[in-house]
Amino acid sequence: MRISYDSEVDALYIRLIEGEQQCRVVRLSDEVALNLGPNESLVGIEILDARNILGQGQLPQIIVDNLPVRAA
Repeated sequence: MRISYDSEVDALYIRLIEGEQQCRVVRLSDEVALNLGPNESLVGIEILDARNILGQGQLPQIIVDNLPVRAA
């Protein structure tokens, strides 16, 4: 899993499946979209206007529970 943030456009992307994927986009709102791959697997989640959607004007703190974390 990879979480990336682009501060220039205030967009956050959570990639759940690595590698090149043929995806279809399902919009949940103007700001949130799901990228679905083969067999409707969830490949990623895009969040526009991330500071307001996730953190009331700030980026939220990320907490990882019970998952091994390794450097990229």
